[in-house]
Amino acid sequence: MLNEIYSRRILELAANIPHLGRLPDADASATARSKLCGSTVTVDVKLDGNVVTAFAQDVKACALGQASSSIMGHHVIGSTAEELRALRERVTQLLKTGGEAPQGKWEDLKVLEPLRDYKARHASILLTFDAVVEAIKQIEARRAQGAE
Repeated sequence: MLNEIYSRRILELAANIPHLGRLPDADASATARSKLCGSTVTVDVKLDGNVVTAFAQDVKACALGQASSSIMGHHVIGSTAEELRALRERVTQLLKTGGEAPQGKWEDLKVLEPLRDYKARHASILLTFDAVVEAIKQIEARRAQGAE
């Protein structure tokens, strides 16, 4: 079981998480926490229009949460808000309903396919995606209030 969950690639990703730390001038910050295991991921996001221009993350999670945070950190800058919302849905479907992993720059998420059967691990895997989408939601809400 452990070899299925903690593959060599998962462990490589977990050991190489980009953009660790915090952004002092973030447009928004959000924290996602797993009630089951206590893992947390806090992200700081800056948007220029609809595009992520800066990102930082504080990851206190198991190797699976670290691996998904690593994938996010490698590809989030330059991504659009729409792309990241769709990505969270895609990863949720990948884990929960047998959906297919994304292609292109997010294809590393294929490493999560063997974890479909480990439902107790899904929350920690999804933390980074939930936190990023929440931070974007905060930015968009603030902008909408400013436009009124």
